[in-house]
Order: sequence, then C-alpha cells, then structure tokens
Amino acid sequence: MTLHDAADWFTDASLVEDPLPYYARLRAQGPVVREPHHGVVVVTGHEEALAVYRDSDHFSAINAPSGPIPPLPFTPDRHDIGPQIEEYRDQIVYGDWLVTRDRPEHTAYRSLLTGLITPKRLKRNEDFMWRLADRQIGAFSGCGSFEVISALARPFTVMVIADLLGVPEEDHREFCENYALVPAQIGDTQELAHDPLEFLGRYFTRYVEERRQDPRTDGLSALALARFPDGTTPSIADVVRLTQFLFTAGQDTSARLISAALRFLAERPDLQERLRGERDLIPNYLEEVLRVDPPVKCGFRVARVPVKVGDLDVAPGTTVMLLIGAINRDPRRFEDPDELLPDRAGAREHLSFSRGIHSCAGAPLARAEGRICLERLFDHTEDLRVSEARHGPAGARRYAYEPTYLLRGLQELHLEITPRAGPPAPRAA
Repeated sequence: MTLHDAADWFTDASLVEDPLPYYARLRAQGPVVREPHHGVVVVTGHEEALAVYRDSDHFSAINAPSGPIPPLPFTPDRHDIGPQIEEYRDQIVYGDWLVTRDRPEHTAYRSLLTGLITPKRLKRNEDFMWRLADRQIGAFSGCGSFEVISALARPFTVMVIADLLGVPEEDHREFCENYALVPAQIGDTQELAHDPLEFLGRYFTRYVEERRQDPRTDGLSALALARFPDGTTPSIADVVRLTQFLFTAGQDTSARLISAALRFLAERPDLQERLRGERDLIPNYLEEVLRVDPPVKCGFRVARVPVKVGDLDVAPGTTVMLLIGAINRDPRRFEDPDELLPDRAGAREHLSFSRGIHSCAGAPLARAEGRICLERLFDHTEDLRVSEARHGPAGARRYAYEPTYLLRGLQELHLEITPRAGPPAPRAA
C-alpha cells in the first residue's frame, strides 16, 4: 500500500504541497469513489460533478466549505433530511453564509446581489482597478524584487472589493490586517466559531445602518436597501452576514489566482514571453490557471435523500466531496489535462467557479482582477523570475502552501524583476 492509498485528505499534511498523486490515485479507481477514513463519497469525474452541482433538489450545500469536519450535529433519521438541516442550521459552522443556503432561501438571498453586481458598477470598479494596479506595482517596480502576496495580490484584491462595496477608505488598513480563521485547516485543534467572520460584523453593521438612514451611490447602499423578491426588507443582520461573506470571498480566492498565475509565468520564461507579446491570450491563460491549480481544491454537498452519485448509492447525510483539482484534469473532458495551454479551446469548462445555483457571482470580478494585474505588471517590467535565494533553484524549488484541505494557496512567492526603462507602457486601448 502506497502513501496515497493510506492518505487522509482531511488530516494528512503531506498532501498539501503536491496533491496531484492523490488525484491520480482516486481517478484511477473511477470517477466516483468512497474514501475509507470519513465515509466521504469523492467525485473526480467532470460529468458526475456537474450532475451534483446542478441537482439542488437531492443535495444540500449546508457543508459546502467544511465537508465532514465537524460532522452534522444530528443523526439523519428520515428519508429527506432537509427539514433536519434547517432545524439545526444555527448550530452548523458557516450555516448562515450564502454559500451554504438551500432553496428557496438561497434564491431570496442571492437576489439581494442584483443591485450590487451591475455592469455599470463593475465598469466603475474596473476603472479603479487600473489605477490601483499602477499604484501597487509602482511601489515596488524599481526595487528589483517583491513578495507577490503581501505587496500585490492581497492588498490589491482587498482594495478592489472594498471599492466595489463602498467601504470607507479610513477602514481599509484594518481590514487588510485582520483576517478570519481560514476554513478547513489541517491539524488545527482550535474549535471553529459558528461565524468565523465575526470580526467584520461591527464594521458592516455600522455601514448598513448608516446607508439605510442616509443612502449613497455605493454598493453597500444597494445591499442595505435591497428587498427580497416578496417585497420584504432583510434584517440588518441578514445584510451584514451577506456583506461579510462577500468581502472575504471577494478577495481571498482572487489573491490566490493572481499568485498562482505569476508563479507559472515566473517558472516558464517561454510562456511569459508569449503572453507579453500576445496580450489577448491573458484571459484564456487565467482560465487554464484556474483549471490546473484552482484556488478552491474541493467543495462539498450532503445528500438530502437516497440518491445515486455516478454508480454509487448514497444515503441521506452522506458527505459528497467534489474534488475540483482532480475534476479539472479529467482526461474524458480535457485533452492533455496536465498541460497548461494558454490557447486551449474550452478552457472555461473548468469547475473552479462551481456550477448550478451556487455558481460564483464574483467570477467576472476575479477574472478582471487577474487580467489587470498581469497587464500592468507586463507594462511595468521586462521580466519576472522566481527568487532562487528564497525558493531554491529550478528543479528544486521550495514553496510553502497554506495547510488547508479546502483552499490552495502559496504562503509566500518572492519574485525578482527587471523594471522597464522609463515610464511604464501605456494601458492598452
């Protein structure tokens, strides 16, 4: 028995740095398998994953960001455990996040985003991104090196979602410096609170109360004044929970995308040179990065009723893990699945933004953030290189990843740069 035969996805830290052998081992057993440690049904097949994502009648998203840890606070005792899930929702970690809500409540809460994510607001936010990228990159472009996550990816994405929402500028620094507990830490013995985003609550409560009394033209006002489809007004607490989730989700995965995209470019001079010369490939390149190294490695559902997943019979209460990192490399769907091809046809068929009713509402924002960061880095620099002093030579790199079974992200990425002589190239029309 090899290490990966015995490995426990939820506790084995050896799978954090390189999960690819684990993906391959599971896929070799079939597109849907049952792992031996927690009774979790694991999906590695693209077609089978789509079927689960799109089936909100038979699967609940109550455990979407946590999986089997901690377990449901009840013993399934009926054919349809949907009512039990709702009865115990307030005892389930992340239970009142948008991502864990089921129909019909999910439909009602997601409708509150209609006034926030509009073409006009996204266009104004994108104009801000171009200015912000120049400011962030200009601060280090003449230094010869920079650390991607702390100097660019994280502050950039925090400021972008803050601008979209309308968070007052005087609060930006504290938002950058205070982060909630990252979900699904491997080896973490700290008990998770019901709402690990509580830190943001006091800010957003004040913002929403102020906007209801004195509306502005910002995103927080749109959320504060939004109504459910039946015409009722959400409580302050409902709106606050939504903004907390949007703020955190809106910056975290985008920062991970940017750092992954820059690592690949710094490791592959040929790829970097091609994208510098063919900027129209950048959007598709980012889709490929999302496919081969997704910021979210897996997502979860729990069976509400007896149901089949692939060829497996699944009982109510069973956790189903959609192993996105493996699904995106399904050779039945993607030719040469392990190759990162910036001109791949159908690159957007990856499942890194989920599907179904829980498809990522912020996908257009993340795509724009990645594209603009790459564009302006290319305009400010001649090349990007991995720092061998910090990460070792090619063929013997040393990268540290966050120890979580849910998310995929570097803890640090140090790059060396050659600044462009003179002012940065002008923004492309």
